[in-house]
Amino acid sequence: MHLDRVKRRDFIILLGGAAAASSLSWPLAVRAQQPSKLPTIGFLGSGTPAADAPWTTPFVQRLRELGWVEGRTVAIEYRWGDESAERYTAIAAEFVRLKVNVIVTGGTLPVAAARQATAVIPIVFAAAGDPIGTGLVASLARPGGNVTGLSVQQPDLAAKRLELLREVVPGLRRLAILINVDNPATALDMREVQAAARTLGLDVAMAEVRRSEDIAPAIAALRGRADALYVSTDPLVNTDRIRIATLAIEARLPTMCGIRECVEAGALASYGPNIPDLFRRAADHVDKILHGTKPADIPVEQPTKFDLTINLATAKALGLRIPESFLVRADEVIE
Repeated sequence: MHLDRVKRRDFIILLGGAAAASSLSWPLAVRAQQPSKLPTIGFLGSGTPAADAPWTTPFVQRLRELGWVEGRTVAIEYRWGDESAERYTAIAAEFVRLKVNVIVTGGTLPVAAARQATAVIPIVFAAAGDPIGTGLVASLARPGGNVTGLSVQQPDLAAKRLELLREVVPGLRRLAILINVDNPATALDMREVQAAARTLGLDVAMAEVRRSEDIAPAIAALRGRADALYVSTDPLVNTDRIRIATLAIEARLPTMCGIRECVEAGALASYGPNIPDLFRRAADHVDKILHGTKPADIPVEQPTKFDLTINLATAKALGLRIPESFLVRADEVIE
């Protein structure tokens, strides 16, 4: 009797072990096949994972809210361009080979690279400086083709930024512009800044860069030649924002930027669209595309949130007193 119970117990254990082994191996096989069956997003980060983290996170969070859970209902292939036009091109080509369902990126150069790589796979840009002026879309209402997204409308804000800069830098006469001259969107921005500067009677000096190594000598060359620095936003500037802020303070140059992340890194002030909000809204575009809507039928949207940010620690380091009227209007004061 006891022997029968032992045999029966061993048989049950054996059966259970076989089932367990099967349950371990079978789901692994399914799991190995699953990513190819999931809709796949190719995420082309314009800079580095660390530099782009403030923007990637809200995008993924919004996807989750819409039911697109990474690894369960959608796969995301992350690649990082590290400010390199060559890498943008290589990554875009890789996404085409992978046959992703949609490519998501931000910045004019990576969008252009993706657009050159494919006229079929939908492309969503979360933040492009001037998508019409740079030829990414035909119009905001009817983008046409396989590209849509959200526009930063960067050149439209140049005059406003200079007006704000004059408020916090008394006696501003000489303005320097830090610009990545290889980016067509910042080139458009530069023209608007120069036009606004002429209207305000400011002399303009250019600090042209093409890569990270150009930044330090470009800012050093401005010593004694400028009263303030206008930083034209692009992936290069975003990735090197801490270095730019530090070098500008050393050169005694108050800086005006287009994104709050630069002020968080130590720049004096910024005025521009809320980039995390734009990336969050880009997830809604992706949701529509994954549900079958064509990019050509999704209008390019414009920013709805604009932030004025000031760094009081930087102002103190530069010996500037920020007017109370400016502080009252600021959306964020970093101390």
